[in-house]
Amino acid sequence: MEIARHRKRYYVDADPDVSDAEYDALEHELREIEERWPELVTPDSPTLRVGGEPADSFPTFRHRVPLLSLDNAYDASELRRWEQRLSRALGGAPATFVVEPKVDGLSISLHYRDGLLEHGVTRGDGAVGEVVTPNVRTVRSIPLRLIEAGSQVEVRGEVFFPRSAFRELNRRREEAGEPAFANPRNAAAGTLRLLDARVTAERRLDCFFYELAASDGGLPATQHASLERLRELGLRTNPLNARCEDLEQVLEQVDRLRERRDSLDYEIDGAVVKVDELALRERAGSTSKFPRWAVAVKYPAEQATTRVREIVVQVGRTRKLTPVAELEPVLLAGTTVARATLHNEDEVARKDVRVGDTVWIEKAGEIIPQVVKVVPARRPRRARRFRMPERCPVCDSATLRADGEVARYCTNADCPAQRAEALLHYASRGAMDIQGLGDALVQQLLSKKMINDVADLYALTLEPLAALVRMGEKSATNLLEQIDASRRRPLSRLIFGLGIRHVGERAARMLAADLGSLETILAADAESLEAIDEIGPKTAAALIAYFADDESRRRVERLVAAGVNTEALPEERPQPRAADPDSPFDGKKVVLTGTLAGIGRSDARARIEALGGRVSGSVSRKTDLVIAGAAAGSKLEKARELGLRVVDGEEFVRLLEQAEGSGRDR
Repeated sequence: MEIARHRKRYYVDADPDVSDAEYDALEHELREIEERWPELVTPDSPTLRVGGEPADSFPTFRHRVPLLSLDNAYDASELRRWEQRLSRALGGAPATFVVEPKVDGLSISLHYRDGLLEHGVTRGDGAVGEVVTPNVRTVRSIPLRLIEAGSQVEVRGEVFFPRSAFRELNRRREEAGEPAFANPRNAAAGTLRLLDARVTAERRLDCFFYELAASDGGLPATQHASLERLRELGLRTNPLNARCEDLEQVLEQVDRLRERRDSLDYEIDGAVVKVDELALRERAGSTSKFPRWAVAVKYPAEQATTRVREIVVQVGRTRKLTPVAELEPVLLAGTTVARATLHNEDEVARKDVRVGDTVWIEKAGEIIPQVVKVVPARRPRRARRFRMPERCPVCDSATLRADGEVARYCTNADCPAQRAEALLHYASRGAMDIQGLGDALVQQLLSKKMINDVADLYALTLEPLAALVRMGEKSATNLLEQIDASRRRPLSRLIFGLGIRHVGERAARMLAADLGSLETILAADAESLEAIDEIGPKTAAALIAYFADDESRRRVERLVAAGVNTEALPEERPQPRAADPDSPFDGKKVVLTGTLAGIGRSDARARIEALGGRVSGSVSRKTDLVIAGAAAGSKLEKARELGLRVVDGEEFVRLLEQAEGSGRDR
């Protein structure tokens, strides 16, 4: 119950009273208790969120209360007409309203019996949905037990992918050579319908609840009270929900939500306006398709159709060639769009995009929209197929596509096209955060030969900068101050800013934390690099290749000479802990391989780290201990070749219990 209380304070009240570490420690303690006394495990235990074995298919479920669609309104005049129709249906009775953000996700119906989650069902066709309970259980903002135990409760919510989690998922997929998801909504829908709930558990889905559909204890008199009742039960509602006295307040709230749309960490495609009083809803009734008492106000479309004028190829900072569709300009989400990314040549072939095609494009939270699909029925006879060039379109050097990769690269290490992109990446917020160094200014600096690469930024002076178009002395001074401030950025920012293939922000943080200085990273061999958690063979090879390149090495030396920080800051290094001589894991690098009976991989990692160990993803001579469960593969073979200490799953659990028991005794 204590964990459930903290979960409610975090997800529902947005007012946690313990730190994340303290909450994790409580779950860890619960896990220990359940492992010692399995008979105490309850169906609502948070330790069961990791998912079980894959399912073969999903059973279906007929909704007791159908999930009706909503009629749409696209502007204020249409919303006023809806309100006039509503007023006639109510016989002129005045109504108040609730306005809720229309989260762009997947509708879900949850059934609780005696307070415990019994079923999680997708919307389906509104009458019949699919039972996806194992996947629903992995969503941390969905309680497995309600705060109050009623005999039977049905609630409705929207499962969605937070934008931050969606970007991280796509980054990992692209690094692994897998196609990126088109948008958060499709990713959420696909994730919730995965047959393997363990994969769902790895993705950070979230949920807001918006309706108390049925309750043996009766329903509150208003939607506003229903939302409050959901919160009392421990179900998270959207904090942007608002009660409005009349239509003018509704219009103001719809506009406020539209203004906040791009700043939210989740997609909304409109606002839902509902009559607040349930008695008036019953009087208004429904048409054959929609309830009369609610309407969805849709914001400018995130999708549009247009024609592909041409397909061109861009060369980026890593010399990667990316096909881009040049489009007939079209209004999309309030802005005019004339270009959309096609990602890579395999994606062009898979979607069969040709010059002259009519295509669906989608913004999906990205700066450059992407092509979702072709409209085959509108393809002209002379539509031209695209072929990725074998020569770089900028420097005419040969291009290369390595085995097993989807991307093609220019082979010229000094290709001019990469310079501007490399400079912009170095100055980006996630890297050295040099505000004011935008695309137009970079192009000026390059064209006037004031800089050639990132190291030249630190040699810029005031007068030449101030003389550039749209600069002036004040802007030039501000830029120089920003460049100077970048010298003191954390080491991980510098590593990421160098633009090394396969080295994203997380890998850069791991390198800084483990090796501690740029000098150590420069000297590291493949084995040392691969011993770092989450640094695999591809990333290690890319690092070694980058620092072996003469031009790259000189660039780094010039950055060092310019005074850029090359040492990990204290906050980048792991916090030191007191040595525990009784822990077999303290100060040890541990590798987990195979399936461990009775203990999940994430749980094993957490317990090893709590005992002072560090879990690595690869085996090397620096590995101290290998835990080999069932079906252990190449990692076990390599450990034996290197003569490393290997223990099986049973011995591992014994070591854990011994060390944890020793810690409690003290």
